[in-house]
Amino acid sequence: MKSMTSKERIAAILSNKPVDRVPHFPFILGFCAKNLGHPISIIYSDAEASFNAQYNTFEQYGIDWGPIYGYASYGTWEFGGEIEMPTGNYQQAPAHKMFPVQTEEDIERLAMPDVKTAGCLPIAMAFSKLQQQHGTPISVVVGGNLTIAGNICAIEKLCRWILKKPAIVHRIMRLSTEHIVDIVAHWAATFGAENVIPQFWEPVASNRIISPRQFKEFVLPYFAETSQRILDMGVRNILYHICGDQNANLPLWAEVPMGDPGLCSFGEEIDIGKAIECLGSKAVIIGNIDPSLLLSGPPEEIFERCRRVIEKGKKSPRGFMFSSGCEVSPETPGYHVYLMQKAIMMYGEYNGN
Repeated sequence: MKSMTSKERIAAILSNKPVDRVPHFPFILGFCAKNLGHPISIIYSDAEASFNAQYNTFEQYGIDWGPIYGYASYGTWEFGGEIEMPTGNYQQAPAHKMFPVQTEEDIERLAMPDVKTAGCLPIAMAFSKLQQQHGTPISVVVGGNLTIAGNICAIEKLCRWILKKPAIVHRIMRLSTEHIVDIVAHWAATFGAENVIPQFWEPVASNRIISPRQFKEFVLPYFAETSQRILDMGVRNILYHICGDQNANLPLWAEVPMGDPGLCSFGEEIDIGKAIECLGSKAVIIGNIDPSLLLSGPPEEIFERCRRVIEKGKKSPRGFMFSSGCEVSPETPGYHVYLMQKAIMMYGEYNGN
């Protein structure tokens, strides 16, 4: 097959067409700021500086997908709480400072955020306009339904309410569901639904936090509803980052509408072979080298682990993109990031090798 450009490669995989090699998908944010000599906070506070830092780093390391804007604590600021931007060497993303919900009474006072003005959304919109301008995938990245709920109130409080006051949890889940639909509708109206690829990051659904039974009751119905409403707008593809150990949830994730194809990325806790078995018939599989190994592992072990993941991933029937299982640490040596692309170039071709 003739060698493709990055844009051609991504367009092909989103259209269920063959690609020349495995695409390199980024989960790399703060690293890009440091790579360009910026403080990590610019990734989240300055749309133009964030986009440029990612765009130039991706060119350097041969990453195929385009820059993205998002962080795991999404929802706190937007629903009226406070976050703090990362500072120093040991923070790599915005962190909770004050949750909008402290008590049960606070829930009744919550107002639906204005998607044009709330929290980080104006920055995210400015970022998406840069994606459009540069011809990279237009995405809006927010937490999944349960993760937004866990950013409206503290996760430990949410878990206690799951056990003792489930009606409260369903109330918060309804708010997060309607908010997600509102956001995607705003992006669809701005860029055209067919041009928008929403990304939902869902770490709070990890089986280290909730059980599969709780996932089925508190997560699956809302995810299924949200996704179908978004697809009904004309969105073609939805990306889900199934973060953490969600091995027991995978059969339930298979019930979520995802588009044609959907896209699913996975934490390093999930074997790519199992991901393909459960979701490979409906989604492009993305993953999932361990970012802690990238940070401090021996180069030969990193390269070998990349090889194994790529060779498993190439068997995915709807396509595969190689990535880290979660965000690459800003402190990761550049050579270790380069090893990901080297492994793709050596083992990722679809020409029979």
